[in-house]
Amino acid sequence: MSLAATKREESTRPGTFEVLAADGPARRGRLATAHGCFDTPAFMPVATQGTVKGLTPAQLRELGAQIVLSNAYHLSLRPGSQLIRDLGGLHRFMGWDGPILTDSGGYQIFSLAALRKISDAGVEFRSHVDGAAIFLSPEDVVRIQVDLGVDIIMVLDECAPGESSRDEAQRAAERSFAWAERCRATATGDGQLMFGIVQGGIYPELRVANARKLVTLNFPGYAVGGLSVGEDRAITMAVAEGTVAELPSNRPRYLMGVGLPEDLIRFVNMGYDMFDCVLPTRNGRNGMLFTSRGKLNVRLARYARDERPADPDCTCYSCRSFSRAYLRHLSQTNEMLGGAMASLHNLHFYQTLMREMRAAIEANRLAAWSSVALVQLNEGIDA
Repeated sequence: MSLAATKREESTRPGTFEVLAADGPARRGRLATAHGCFDTPAFMPVATQGTVKGLTPAQLRELGAQIVLSNAYHLSLRPGSQLIRDLGGLHRFMGWDGPILTDSGGYQIFSLAALRKISDAGVEFRSHVDGAAIFLSPEDVVRIQVDLGVDIIMVLDECAPGESSRDEAQRAAERSFAWAERCRATATGDGQLMFGIVQGGIYPELRVANARKLVTLNFPGYAVGGLSVGEDRAITMAVAEGTVAELPSNRPRYLMGVGLPEDLIRFVNMGYDMFDCVLPTRNGRNGMLFTSRGKLNVRLARYARDERPADPDCTCYSCRSFSRAYLRHLSQTNEMLGGAMASLHNLHFYQTLMREMRAAIEANRLAAWSSVALVQLNEGIDA
């Protein structure tokens, strides 16, 4: 095999992360998985139940998505990870042939606090579906994701609320590290990658200590969890920036569950590579569109006769085909097409944003690009 062929083979081996360009702390990279490579910085549309609400896999591909995020906890309840395994795995089940990352259920420890009990052994949930008792250990969570056949497995972690005391945040971080060790020792499928998750609440010294311990486990990638869970936005920014410096430069860095466009720009400038958030689709279903000139609430009466597209600078199917007046009508009448078209537009906007940032990093002009983009995002849609 020639040297060039060897390099090509190595670049597509699952877990290979290449930093193709850098501009300050920001990186333009590519991560190889068992179902192909994806470019970073990357935004992952959220397909909690094995579907991005209102969009088909073909539409996701058309708007530029390369990787999606599903939720192992929810899929383990319905339809069940073993059923999905028996039907050929999650990729085949949902008709998506690209990379899939699954959240482990750690966020549900936070969001379903009234329905769970935590111990060092794991988490006991009372199912929000039928009330059945469910116990998940770190090993169970890995095995569920192995059954699903996904490309990136997330460890089980404890996400402490934003208002947690230092002692509470420290206990959660220590338990998360112990769970990460157990997850790391659990067998995965061929080509499956496992990411560790940094915890520590809003306390920078806890974050630094937890990150340094986690790095000793040599994960293929690292996530920062437990931010944007009730703390002040300025604290989110400060903790995110302080934590990313502790993560290896040769591994992908994933900031979990954050997603305002202006924040993504700032986080990419800090050196983060991967993001996910429900905002594009959730806001879309409620008539809120993200545009190159800020947010557009299409339900407002001022748009009842507006023949312009949601964003004149956008090339998505919705903007090529429909007016603000029509989108307002769909939203006002709760037609399914309204939420679908708004979600499609929002995700197209996010994928375009990531492409533009990748290009700006390659051109070594991210700072200048970011300054202009941040001003435009705050101009106001009718400016």
